[in-house]
Amino acid sequence: MPVPIAEESGGQFIPHYNTGIVKTLKKFIAEDAKTARRCLKGFGYATIQDAEIFLLNEHTKNSDVTTLLKPLMEGQDMGLMSDAGCPGIADPGADVVKLAHQKGIEVIPLVGPSSIVLSIMASGFNGQNFAFVGYLPIEKPQRIKRLRELEQLALRQNQAQFFIETPYRNEQMLETILESLAPQTLLFIGRDITAPTQLLVSKTIAEWKTARRPDMHKVPVVYGVYR
Repeated sequence: MPVPIAEESGGQFIPHYNTGIVKTLKKFIAEDAKTARRCLKGFGYATIQDAEIFLLNEHTKNSDVTTLLKPLMEGQDMGLMSDAGCPGIADPGADVVKLAHQKGIEVIPLVGPSSIVLSIMASGFNGQNFAFVGYLPIEKPQRIKRLRELEQLALRQNQAQFFIETPYRNEQMLETILESLAPQTLLFIGRDITAPTQLLVSKTIAEWKTARRPDMHKVPVVYGVYR
């Protein structure tokens, strides 16, 4: 069950078909109960108090994932949602989906917004050969090393590289990118995707260095690197 990436966009990026399915469900798997209920309210879910939400996040033990599937094993449908965008993409939901396949439970993905997919579409980078590599190392020396590895992959394999960062470290990430990569390397920034403050721009490192820096403090950003 994809959910809106940005709260301000509401449900305008969610197909009506999804809404109809969500309203038939009583049990949901989500990262955060409060966020899940807010999303259900946005879907027009009338009896939120009747929705049973099972948590799957960084605090969930591997041994507990199996218990999340109990309603499914009893023949009940369940909805899996992320905090934003599509579950299973840069999201712990992949663990429960994998287990569902192993148990012979049918998995049906619904159409909806993904900041990663939208970034690939908007970047102008190679859409036939790309990689999403998640988070980069926190320590600066390791981060620089990883950035240069991604730059070389983009150059040698013609493979666009996409990654994300914790919102409060975006400004440090941009500084490290600009000081680490070659002037001709392309950098895509996708900020606040689907929100009114959305920014989707690809420039060379040299161009970014002379351009006005975008405000990225504490907002979600997807980065892309290409040759």
